[in-house]
Amino acid sequence: MNQLKLFFKITVNNNCPLYEVGELLSLSDKALSCPEGKATCLILVREMTNILFELLGANPSKDGKQDKLYSCSGCSGLIKFKLISEAESKRSSSANTAPPLAPQEEALLAEIRNFPLIKAIPGAEIGNVLRCFRKERLSANSTLITKGQNSLYLVLSGSIVVSNGSLIIASLEPGDICGEMSYLGGDVAGADVRATTDAVVLSISGEAFSALLDRIPELQLFMAKILVQRLTQSNASKYDNFDACMSGWIREMPPAELFQIFHMNQKTGVLALELPRGEARVAFREGCIINAHYHKKTNQAAIFDMLKEKEGRYAFSTGLTPEEMKAAEIGDFMMLLMEGIKRVDEGDED
Repeated sequence: MNQLKLFFKITVNNNCPLYEVGELLSLSDKALSCPEGKATCLILVREMTNILFELLGANPSKDGKQDKLYSCSGCSGLIKFKLISEAESKRSSSANTAPPLAPQEEALLAEIRNFPLIKAIPGAEIGNVLRCFRKERLSANSTLITKGQNSLYLVLSGSIVVSNGSLIIASLEPGDICGEMSYLGGDVAGADVRATTDAVVLSISGEAFSALLDRIPELQLFMAKILVQRLTQSNASKYDNFDACMSGWIREMPPAELFQIFHMNQKTGVLALELPRGEARVAFREGCIINAHYHKKTNQAAIFDMLKEKEGRYAFSTGLTPEEMKAAEIGDFMMLLMEGIKRVDEGDED
C-alpha cells in the first residue's frame, strides 16, 4: 500500500511568528514536516491532523481539493496554504534554497532583524537583499539625499530629518527608511535628507532596489504602505503653508503633490496651471477630479500629461459652476494618480 504524501505551499502570512510565504509543508499518514530550521507549531499539527482525515482516500485533483486554501490560526497570527504536486514542491524547494550568510552578513542581520523593512522580506531572500546594501557613516549636519537623487537608505543609528527648504517634513530614527520615492524614477525624490547627529545608514541604489521589488511581492506591499504613509505625512506638513497662499511654482510642488493635497483636503475649486505647453485646468469637487484640460487633451489624458511637467506656475481658486457641481468624477483618484506616475516613470526610462 502506497504511503500518503501531501505537499503544501504557504501563500498568505498574517503575523505568523514561525512561518513565511513561499515556505513548504509536507504531510504523510505518519508525520508533519515543517520548513527546515523552523519549529513545529502544535496548533498547525492539530489543523494538519484534520486535513489528513479529510484527504485520506481522496483524489485532490478530482475532488476539487487542489485549489482549496487551508488555514491555520488560533495563536498570534494566521497562515494560509494550498496543496501542490510533488514536482512543484521540488521546484519550490530548489528556488527557496538560499546560500548561507557570510559572518559579516550574519552580524548585520542580527543588528537589523527587527526593522520593519527586513521583517517584510521572506527568509529565502534575506541574503540577496543584504548583499545589495552598503554601510555608510555620516557626520552631523551632512546631507544624505538631495532632490532628484536615486538611492534608498535604511537608518541604523543617529538622527536624520527630511526637509523641503526650511520645512521639516519628518524625523527618522533607526529602522526607518528614506529615499523610497527614488524607485519610481531617477528624479522623483522631492526632498532633502540630512543627519542632525553622527549617523550610520545602509544604502542601496535605485536600480538594485527596483530589481528587488520586481522579484519580491512582499516587499512591494511593504513599500506601497510606506508610500501612502509618507505622502500623507508630507502633504499634511505642507498644507498649513499651502492653504494660505494657494499659488506657487511647479518646481517647488510638482503636479502629483498638488493633486494629492487637493484630494486629501477635499477642496472644491479650479487649479489653473501655466505649463510649458500652454495653460492647463483641473476642476476639483470635494477632492475629486471632475474635469481636466491641457494641450488639446481632456480628463485622464490631460492629467497624465500634466504629471510629466516639472516647470510652471499654479494658482487655485475656490468655487465651481452649477454644471460642474453636478458632474461625475473622471475616475478613482488614487488609481488615476498611480497610473500617471507609472507612465512618467516609463517615459523617464525610455
